[in-house]
Amino acid sequence: MHTDGFAAWTRRFEEERERRSAQGDPDWEQGATLPPEVWAGIQRFQVGEDGDGANLIGKADEAGDGDYARAVRLFVAEEQNHARLLARLLAAGHLPTLPGHWSDTAFVRLRRLMGLRTELLVLMIAEVVALRYYRALRDGTDDPLTSEVAGRILSDEQRHVPFHCERLHASLAELPRATRRPVMALWRLLLLAVSLAVAADHGPGLRRLGVGRRRFVADVAASSGSIVSTTLASRPDARTSAD
Repeated sequence: MHTDGFAAWTRRFEEERERRSAQGDPDWEQGATLPPEVWAGIQRFQVGEDGDGANLIGKADEAGDGDYARAVRLFVAEEQNHARLLARLLAAGHLPTLPGHWSDTAFVRLRRLMGLRTELLVLMIAEVVALRYYRALRDGTDDPLTSEVAGRILSDEQRHVPFHCERLHASLAELPRATRRPVMALWRLLLLAVSLAVAADHGPGLRRLGVGRRRFVADVAASSGSIVSTTLASRPDARTSAD
């Protein structure tokens, strides 16, 4: 498979890595105070961010695009940094991380069912839902440390979505034209189902952040339109964001 633009994505990821290094970590010593319902949501999302990414990296290597494979490794490193930031945030609030959660287990198993295209389609669902959650976490609390951590993660996620869109665009182009829109229609249905499950699971925490279940689901659904347009467009705009 031959795709363009992933050398540029590698440079973006590398530049962001250098910026993070120069910026340093938040001031963990200030601590964090949040309602129990919000802490519970952070614990669950921390589990989802944690992982070695070996399955995705292996499939990226098999795709035969060295630039893309390097960019995927940098993406995985950013996700691992998110898990670290959330773990440090939990520690600042004197809470432990969770050993696992059913939702993360289900996503991992689904992602590993088939090839890179399926892996990315499922991963994109998690990324789009995460965008709305971290925006709520950033804007819905007056705890400075939590807002800072959520803002940092959100900034990364806003780059991750267009990165995956660009690769999905190339992958969908390999399918017969008549099947591309049905694939993305099915993706939107799965995204809706997942957002409903997340809203149900995180409802109390979302309410404490000023976002009700219905609004959360509606916002996630609304954000999917630009993603579908980007992946199906004749020339994708790599900077399209779901936020």
